[in-house]
Amino acid sequence: MSEDTQNAENAAPAEPKLDDAVLSSVRDYVASEDGKATAVLQPIGAAGVRVTLVGEKDGVLGDRVVPSMDVAKELVAEIDGLETGEWDRDLTTKATVEPSHWRKMAGWVAKQKRFPKARNNKSVDYS
Repeated sequence: MSEDTQNAENAAPAEPKLDDAVLSSVRDYVASEDGKATAVLQPIGAAGVRVTLVGEKDGVLGDRVVPSMDVAKELVAEIDGLETGEWDRDLTTKATVEPSHWRKMAGWVAKQKRFPKARNNKSVDYS
């Protein structure tokens, strides 16, 4: 085994980097919200960290996924006007969910015309 091969095997895995496309899109989002937004950093397992954005102007939600918490923190540090926050009363009140976002979250249910009867109908009969 050559020395180069041995060094390559012993090297630590590369740290995830901040993607330029993510940086650019978040920067554009913050600019569209009058230069100020709040980012909530939410780990989502092996997929990485979901960065949910709430704009100052309209409260419109945006989100991006990055590979790690370190990358998420780097993203927030790189963008002027972006600060981290938590889902508290003030932030959830400010958040505005667009109709298209509701449809996207509803998935296949949004296209349904008929729905099954509730199985707990008798337990919630208020008459």
